[in-house]
Amino acid sequence: MRITQGTFSYLPDLTDEQIKAQVQYCLDNGWALSIEHTDDPHPRNVYWSMYGLPMFDLKDPAAIMLEINECRKTFPNHYVKVSGYDSRYTRQTTALSFLVNRPSEEPGFRLDRQEFADRQIKYTLHPYATEQPAGQRYGDGKDGK
Repeated sequence: MRITQGTFSYLPDLTDEQIKAQVQYCLDNGWALSIEHTDDPHPRNVYWSMYGLPMFDLKDPAAIMLEINECRKTFPNHYVKVSGYDSRYTRQTTALSFLVNRPSEEPGFRLDRQEFADRQIKYTLHPYATEQPAGQRYGDGKDGK
């Protein structure tokens, strides 16, 4: 099961050239960029860990690509995304967000169904990855286990 979060997530994974083109698009629009990662990509988990500081006033996408590659190297079995923030509305508005790294295996989610009074049915998503402790959900990245 492929996690589909952010722009382009229904498409095949972006190549480095395509990522660089999207980064350049963000820079051309004057958006600040940040790189974030997580091993718990639950749809309601919007607070991913930030890798480094947000990048303001950069003109060259190569610097951002360097940071993306360092994050991928540091967290090879995490989801990594790039977000572009538009400050024109005087608040932090995510203008573009897209995945740049995925773990080699994505275990997916289970849908839990609960029945309540008056025939009410409630559903909850349970990510299989959270059955492992944080930091070990997609392996350690050294031997693929």
